[in-house]
Amino acid sequence: MTTKPAESRRSDATKAAILDAARERFATDGYERATIRAIARDANIDPSMVMRYYGNKEGLFAAASRIDVRIPELGAMPSKHIGAALVAHFLDRWEGDDVLTGMLRVGATNDAGAERMRTVFAEQLGAMTAGVCPDPAEAPRRAALVASQILGMALARYVLRFPPAVSMSREEVIAWLAPTVQRYLTAEQP
Repeated sequence: MTTKPAESRRSDATKAAILDAARERFATDGYERATIRAIARDANIDPSMVMRYYGNKEGLFAAASRIDVRIPELGAMPSKHIGAALVAHFLDRWEGDDVLTGMLRVGATNDAGAERMRTVFAEQLGAMTAGVCPDPAEAPRRAALVASQILGMALARYVLRFPPAVSMSREEVIAWLAPTVQRYLTAEQP
């Protein structure tokens, strides 16, 4: 049996509505408090549709938390600018996508969220780091150090909203973090 184009479009629209509602609900309520019923209500659909497409809350969370941090190609730029480019990129991503803030909240409080963040870290930040650091064998450690700076600032600025972190301009954040990120990525091992 083939799916009719109208049914396929309706199915895609329903899935998109579910994922949008799930991302918002997970970001607002966290993993534990978010419910299939609340997500379905937010998407204006029956809860059975969420179950039909995603199976359970874990499946829905996995689908809703697929994140592409869209790390820019850094290998082509002069290595002395990599730290600033990466910090600027992450500031743009955090300020333009509430899903990342929600994932940081969930990742800090839930095993499934933490595992999802580890996967994003390994697949995206780890791969980029291996391409720019002096010894690719050191890439996982260096990526962890970079993540500590980027996620630490994201936590302080976008989740906990520490006034000094929030009040810093984009340029100030880059000026403070870029040299450290640069060192983590390109300096010789201490």
